[in-house]
Amino acid sequence: MENENPVIVFENVDINNSDSLVIEEFSLTASKGDFIYITGKVGTGKTSIIRTMIAENGITTGKATICGYDLNNIKRKQIPFLRREIGVIFQDFQLLMDRNVHDNLSFVLKATGWKEKQKIEERIDEVLDMVGLTSKSHKMPHQLSGGEQQRVAIARALLNSPKVILADEPTGNLDNETAADIMKLLRELGKDTAIVMVTHNTHIIKKYPGRVFVCEKNMCKEKIQMVSEEAQN
Repeated sequence: MENENPVIVFENVDINNSDSLVIEEFSLTASKGDFIYITGKVGTGKTSIIRTMIAENGITTGKATICGYDLNNIKRKQIPFLRREIGVIFQDFQLLMDRNVHDNLSFVLKATGWKEKQKIEERIDEVLDMVGLTSKSHKMPHQLSGGEQQRVAIARALLNSPKVILADEPTGNLDNETAADIMKLLRELGKDTAIVMVTHNTHIIKKYPGRVFVCEKNMCKEKIQMVSEEAQN
Protein backbone atom coordinates (compact mmCIF):
# COMPACT_ATOMS: atom_id res chain seq x y z
CA MET A 1 0.00 0.00 0.00
CA GLU A 2 2.81 2.36 -0.92
CA ASN A 3 0.42 5.02 -2.27
CA GLU A 4 -1.34 5.37 1.06
CA ASN A 5 -0.17 7.44 3.99
CA PRO A 6 0.78 5.02 6.78
CA VAL A 7 -1.51 4.89 9.81
CA ILE A 8 1.05 2.97 11.90
CA VAL A 9 4.77 3.72 12.00
CA PHE A 10 7.07 2.06 14.53
CA GLU A 11 10.80 2.66 14.14
CA ASN A 12 13.21 0.68 16.33
CA VAL A 13 10.85 0.71 19.32
CA ASP A 14 11.69 -1.28 22.43
CA ILE A 15 8.51 -3.02 23.60
CA ASN A 16 8.11 -3.41 27.35
CA ASN A 17 5.81 -5.45 29.56
CA SER A 18 5.67 -3.59 32.87
CA ASP A 19 9.38 -2.98 33.57
CA SER A 20 10.66 -5.88 31.47
CA LEU A 21 11.99 -5.51 27.93
CA VAL A 22 10.30 -8.16 25.78
CA ILE A 23 11.09 -7.02 22.19
CA GLU A 24 14.04 -4.96 20.98
CA GLU A 25 13.99 -2.50 18.06
CA PHE A 26 10.54 -3.32 16.70
CA SER A 27 9.77 -1.69 13.33
CA LEU A 28 6.46 -1.83 11.44
CA THR A 29 4.71 0.43 8.93
CA ALA A 30 1.09 -0.15 7.92
CA SER A 31 -1.43 1.63 5.69
CA LYS A 32 -5.12 1.16 4.91
CA GLY A 33 -5.65 -2.24 3.35
CA ASP A 34 -2.71 -3.91 5.09
CA PHE A 35 -3.45 -7.15 6.95
CA ILE A 36 -0.63 -7.96 9.35
CA TYR A 37 -0.18 -11.02 11.53
CA ILE A 38 1.94 -11.02 14.67
CA THR A 39 2.75 -14.56 15.72
CA GLY A 40 5.10 -16.40 18.07
CA LYS A 41 5.14 -18.52 21.18
CA VAL A 42 3.46 -17.55 24.45
CA GLY A 43 5.43 -14.90 26.30
CA THR A 44 7.27 -13.49 23.29
CA GLY A 45 5.64 -10.06 23.50
CA LYS A 46 2.80 -10.25 20.97
CA THR A 47 0.13 -8.73 23.21
CA SER A 48 2.64 -6.19 24.54
CA ILE A 49 2.86 -4.79 21.01
CA ILE A 50 -0.92 -4.28 20.99
CA ARG A 51 -0.76 -2.59 24.40
CA THR A 52 1.96 -0.28 23.15
CA MET A 53 -0.12 0.67 20.12
CA ILE A 54 -3.03 1.78 22.33
CA ALA A 55 -0.65 3.72 24.61
CA GLU A 56 -1.16 1.35 27.53
CA ASN A 57 2.57 0.66 27.56
CA GLY A 58 4.88 3.64 27.26
CA ILE A 59 7.79 4.05 24.84
CA THR A 60 11.32 4.80 26.03
CA THR A 61 13.35 3.92 22.93
CA GLY A 62 12.59 4.44 19.25
CA LYS A 63 9.80 6.41 17.58
CA ALA A 64 6.14 5.54 16.99
CA THR A 65 3.03 7.16 15.58
CA ILE A 66 -0.43 5.66 15.14
CA CYS A 67 -3.41 7.40 13.59
CA GLY A 68 -1.43 10.64 13.65
CA TYR A 69 -0.64 10.49 17.38
CA ASP A 70 2.99 10.62 18.52
CA LEU A 71 3.25 7.83 21.08
CA ASN A 72 6.55 9.15 22.38
CA ASN A 73 4.97 12.39 23.55
CA ILE A 74 1.29 11.56 23.90
CA LYS A 75 -0.43 13.20 26.86
CA ARG A 76 -2.76 11.29 29.15
CA LYS A 77 -5.74 13.42 28.08
CA GLN A 78 -5.06 12.53 24.42
CA ILE A 79 -5.17 8.76 24.94
CA PRO A 80 -9.01 8.43 24.86
CA PHE A 81 -9.03 10.29 21.52
CA LEU A 82 -6.33 8.00 20.14
CA ARG A 83 -8.35 4.97 21.16
CA ARG A 84 -11.40 6.26 19.29
CA GLU A 85 -9.32 5.92 16.12
CA ILE A 86 -8.52 2.29 16.94
CA GLY A 87 -10.87 -0.68 17.13
CA VAL A 88 -9.71 -3.40 19.51
CA ILE A 89 -11.01 -6.99 19.35
CA PHE A 90 -10.27 -9.36 22.22
CA GLN A 91 -10.12 -13.16 22.38
CA ASP A 92 -12.61 -13.30 25.26
CA PHE A 93 -15.05 -10.79 23.67
CA GLN A 94 -15.28 -8.60 26.83
CA LEU A 95 -18.98 -7.87 26.37
CA LEU A 96 -21.08 -6.43 29.17
CA MET A 97 -23.09 -9.46 30.24
CA ASP A 98 -25.84 -7.49 32.02
CA ARG A 99 -27.14 -5.77 28.87
CA ASN A 100 -28.20 -6.77 25.38
CA VAL A 101 -26.30 -6.35 22.12
CA HIS A 102 -27.86 -2.97 21.35
CA ASP A 103 -27.04 -1.61 24.80
CA ASN A 104 -23.46 -2.92 24.65
CA LEU A 105 -22.95 -0.84 21.53
CA SER A 106 -24.91 2.15 22.79
CA PHE A 107 -22.77 2.21 25.93
CA VAL A 108 -19.58 2.55 23.88
CA LEU A 109 -20.96 5.28 21.64
CA LYS A 110 -22.16 7.35 24.58
CA ALA A 111 -18.84 6.83 26.37
CA THR A 112 -16.99 8.15 23.32
CA GLY A 113 -19.01 11.33 22.99
CA TRP A 114 -22.05 10.46 20.87
CA LYS A 115 -25.10 12.38 22.11
CA GLU A 116 -27.83 12.38 19.43
CA LYS A 117 -30.12 9.41 19.90
CA GLN A 118 -31.01 9.10 16.22
CA LYS A 119 -27.37 9.02 15.14
CA ILE A 120 -26.59 6.45 17.84
CA GLU A 121 -29.40 4.20 16.60
CA GLU A 122 -28.33 4.62 12.98
CA ARG A 123 -24.73 3.73 13.76
CA ILE A 124 -25.73 0.65 15.77
CA ASP A 125 -27.88 -0.52 12.86
CA GLU A 126 -25.00 0.07 10.44
CA VAL A 127 -22.38 -1.93 12.34
CA LEU A 128 -24.75 -4.80 13.11
CA ASP A 129 -25.54 -5.00 9.41
CA MET A 130 -21.82 -5.06 8.62
CA VAL A 131 -21.30 -8.12 10.84
CA GLY A 132 -24.56 -9.86 9.88
CA LEU A 133 -26.34 -9.52 13.22
CA THR A 134 -29.24 -7.20 12.50
CA SER A 135 -31.70 -9.68 14.00
CA LYS A 136 -29.74 -10.11 17.25
CA SER A 137 -29.91 -6.55 18.55
CA HIS A 138 -32.04 -7.37 21.59
CA LYS A 139 -30.34 -10.65 22.49
CA MET A 140 -28.30 -10.94 25.69
CA PRO A 141 -24.69 -12.10 25.26
CA HIS A 142 -25.40 -15.47 26.92
CA GLN A 143 -28.06 -16.12 24.28
CA LEU A 144 -25.47 -15.89 21.49
CA SER A 145 -22.98 -18.43 20.20
CA GLY A 146 -19.25 -17.77 20.57
CA GLY A 147 -19.05 -16.70 16.94
CA GLU A 148 -21.96 -14.32 17.36
CA GLN A 149 -20.40 -12.82 20.48
CA GLN A 150 -17.18 -12.24 18.55
CA ARG A 151 -19.18 -10.56 15.77
CA VAL A 152 -20.67 -8.22 18.38
CA ALA A 153 -17.14 -7.49 19.58
CA ILE A 154 -16.14 -6.70 15.99
CA ALA A 155 -19.21 -4.46 15.60
CA ARG A 156 -18.17 -2.65 18.77
CA ALA A 157 -14.68 -2.14 17.35
CA LEU A 158 -16.17 -0.59 14.19
CA LEU A 159 -18.44 1.93 15.92
CA ASN A 160 -16.15 4.94 15.57
CA SER A 161 -14.98 4.06 12.02
CA PRO A 162 -11.43 3.22 13.11
CA LYS A 163 -8.37 3.71 10.93
CA VAL A 164 -6.75 0.71 12.63
CA ILE A 165 -8.17 -2.54 13.99
CA LEU A 166 -6.09 -4.45 16.54
CA ALA A 167 -7.25 -8.04 17.04
CA ASP A 168 -5.71 -10.04 19.88
CA GLU A 169 -6.30 -13.77 19.20
CA PRO A 170 -9.84 -13.07 17.87
CA THR A 171 -10.35 -16.71 16.84
CA GLY A 172 -8.67 -18.29 19.87
CA ASN A 173 -11.88 -19.41 21.58
CA LEU A 174 -13.72 -20.47 18.41
CA ASP A 175 -14.08 -23.75 16.53
CA ASN A 176 -12.48 -24.00 13.08
CA GLU A 177 -15.65 -23.31 11.08
CA THR A 178 -16.60 -20.27 13.16
CA ALA A 179 -13.00 -19.03 13.10
CA ALA A 180 -13.10 -19.21 9.29
CA ASP A 181 -16.26 -17.07 9.24
CA ILE A 182 -14.62 -14.47 11.49
CA MET A 183 -11.51 -14.40 9.31
CA LYS A 184 -13.57 -13.84 6.16
CA LEU A 185 -15.33 -10.95 7.89
CA LEU A 186 -12.06 -9.41 9.07
CA ARG A 187 -10.51 -9.72 5.63
CA GLU A 188 -13.51 -7.94 4.12
CA LEU A 189 -13.30 -5.17 6.72
CA GLY A 190 -9.57 -4.90 6.14
CA LYS A 191 -10.09 -3.31 2.74
CA ASP A 192 -10.95 -0.03 4.44
CA THR A 193 -8.61 -0.09 7.42
CA ALA A 194 -5.29 -1.48 8.59
CA ILE A 195 -5.59 -4.67 10.64
CA VAL A 196 -2.97 -6.03 13.02
CA MET A 197 -3.91 -9.48 14.28
CA VAL A 198 -2.13 -11.44 16.99
CA THR A 199 -2.45 -15.19 16.48
CA HIS A 200 -0.60 -18.43 17.11
CA ASN A 201 -2.73 -20.26 14.50
CA THR A 202 -0.43 -21.05 11.57
CA HIS A 203 -3.32 -22.66 9.67
CA ILE A 204 -5.13 -19.32 9.55
CA ILE A 205 -1.98 -17.55 8.37
CA LYS A 206 -1.54 -20.04 5.53
CA LYS A 207 -5.20 -19.94 4.51
CA TYR A 208 -5.51 -16.15 4.63
CA PRO A 209 -2.08 -14.81 3.61
CA GLY A 210 -0.89 -11.42 4.82
CA ARG A 211 2.25 -9.80 6.12
CA VAL A 212 3.70 -11.90 8.92
CA PHE A 213 5.81 -10.74 11.86
CA VAL A 214 7.32 -13.46 14.05
CA CYS A 215 8.24 -12.78 17.69
CA GLU A 216 11.16 -14.82 19.01
CA LYS A 217 14.36 -14.27 20.98
CA ASN A 218 13.40 -10.73 22.04
CA MET A 219 12.85 -9.68 18.43
CA CYS A 220 9.81 -9.34 16.14
CA LYS A 221 10.69 -9.29 12.47
CA GLU A 222 8.71 -9.47 9.24
CA LYS A 223 9.20 -12.76 7.39
CA ILE A 224 9.08 -11.74 3.74
CA GLN A 225 9.88 -15.21 2.39
CA MET A 226 7.19 -16.84 4.55
CA VAL A 227 4.51 -14.60 3.07
CA SER A 228 5.56 -15.16 -0.52
CA GLU A 229 5.61 -18.94 -0.07
CA GLU A 230 2.14 -18.96 1.47
CA ALA A 231 0.76 -16.75 -1.27
CA GLN A 232 1.79 -19.39 -3.79
CA ASN A 233 -0.14 -22.18 -2.00
